[in-house]
Order: sequence, then C-alpha cells, then structure tokens
Amino acid sequence: MSIRYARQEALWGEEGQRKLSGAHVAVIGAGGLGSPALLYLAGAGVGRISLFDDDVVSPSNLHRQVIHTTAAIGTPKTESAAAAVRALNPEVDITCHGRLESATALKQLRGCDLILDGTDNFDARYLSSWAAHELGIPHVWASILGFDAQLSVFWSGHGPVYEDVFPTAPAPGEVPSCSQAGVLGPVVGVVGSAMALEALKLITGVGTPLIGTLGYFDALSGTWEYIPLQPTGAQPTQPADAPEVREIPPHAPLIDVRTSPERAQSAIPNSAHFELDRILAGEDPDIEPDAAAVIYCASGIRSAQAVDVLRKRGFPHVVSLRGGINSWLEQQ
Repeated sequence: MSIRYARQEALWGEEGQRKLSGAHVAVIGAGGLGSPALLYLAGAGVGRISLFDDDVVSPSNLHRQVIHTTAAIGTPKTESAAAAVRALNPEVDITCHGRLESATALKQLRGCDLILDGTDNFDARYLSSWAAHELGIPHVWASILGFDAQLSVFWSGHGPVYEDVFPTAPAPGEVPSCSQAGVLGPVVGVVGSAMALEALKLITGVGTPLIGTLGYFDALSGTWEYIPLQPTGAQPTQPADAPEVREIPPHAPLIDVRTSPERAQSAIPNSAHFELDRILAGEDPDIEPDAAAVIYCASGIRSAQAVDVLRKRGFPHVVSLRGGINSWLEQQ
C-alpha cells in the first residue's frame, strides 16, 4: 500500500487504487469547477488527465479558481493548472490542450474513461454531451449561478443524457453569466469537489453515482435536494462551434454594441459604435455582408445576441469577442 494513498485505499482497497492509477479523465475547463476537481483527482492518483481550456488567468478569477495564483495572471489556465497538479502529485500524467472543438473532439477524447465538464457555456456543454454519447462514456456535469448549483452524471445507455434535461440551448443573453449574476467561491468549491467525487465513484465502482439524479445545492440554506431524472429518448447531436473568437484578428472590423455611457468609460481602439438595441430593432451596422466583423460588449453576452441576429439576417461571418471588453482589458 502506497503511503500517499493509504487513507483512501482503506476505503476502496488496492484494486480501487489500481483502477484510479489506470484511469484517464478529460477535464473540460480549468476555471471555478475545474480547479477543485483537478486538485482532488490529482490527489487521489488518477493516472492521466487531459485538460482543455483556451483562457488565461485573470485577477477576477482568483477568488474562486483556487488552482491558480497571483503569479499566474496572464498565463494560460492549462499551464497554470498543470503546474499545480504536478506539484501536488508528480505521478499524474497531465496533458494540456486548447479549446475543445467539434471537429476534433472525438479524436482528442478517445480513450478517456469519462468527461468532467467544468465549462460555463452551453455550447461547450452540448459538445461534451455529444462526445460522451458517441464514445459511450459518462459525462459528469455541474452548473453554478449565484448561490445555487446543479450536479448530475449523464451516461447514454445507462441513464439520461444532458439533452433529456436541457433539450435546446437558451437564446444568447437569456441566462446570465457569472459576471452578471455573480458567483461565490465556496459554492464553486463545494460543487467542483462533488464532481471529483462522482468521477472517483465511477472509476472505482464504489458507491452510487448520480446517474438519473439531479442534485440541487442551495448555498444559502446549506442543503442538497435530489430530483429523479428519466430518459426521454433525446439524442445528442454534433454541435457547431460557437461563433466567437478569443483574440481579435488583424484588420477585422470591430463593432461595439454597448450603450453610449459604457463606451464613454472605455472602448477598444478603432471600433465602431452600434448599440444592440438598434440591431434588435432591425437596423444593420455599416459592414459588408461577407465581412468577418468582431462584435463586442462588456462580457460577451450582448455581443452573442447581436451575432445570432445578424447571422440570421445575412451576415454569416460575424463573430462575438469571447469575454468582451472586460476580458480584453485584463489582457492588456
């Protein structure tokens, strides 16, 4: 028995530990949920971790994304998280990847035993669901909003899939983001740790994973409620990649859809101003129909709305700036 794992081997035995050391887990997102999940998976001795994220560490992350440090600000989250994992447990083989994309997801995830989905957007969640369905592996999922959280394990052929609970994605802007609604660090820590626990149960065969059950956590009361789920026959389908970019391509037309008071505070140089309300009212910005214009707002929510409307109106190449000007300013 390894001294490192002795306390947990007392619970699931040497066979359980061998299963962990031979396991390969894909973690999508090195943010709030991924941070505690990664640390506990590494601490438990999961043999291989494939980590996917294309973001960089920013100061606004640090109150909840505890795998990162102040010294890591401006560096890729995957590099920062991988360094923390290796420092905690050098026996873990962790490989870093950029953003998980539809065209390459199956190739990159093939051979993984499960997907731990710590993403914060619907496009990535549907992609994780589809990939898990195609590969026949569990999809450990959670979502945070304010003081509330949800958690479940989806597994095609064994129980419901994500689409059984969420058949279609909400319209852009319909569900507030963490930057809009707020998020509390300990809530993310509780649920990210619970995700790691579900992964460990699935790998070792100990306990009963939350397959067919939705866990709802109310942080203000400190209580969990469990809701039974049933398959509805939904079939995950391959989603298209979200029409957004992390970095602004050279010479791309830039359009700011925020309000005039917001723009007076700050703006990306060389951008035109065309408020979202004008687009929603039926007006079009002064760009060519085939222009690959980049639309931005404060955090990426309103720009995603604008892109959705403009693409339907004959501007098929416009994209949203992911994270908006807030993310852009943090990287300057």
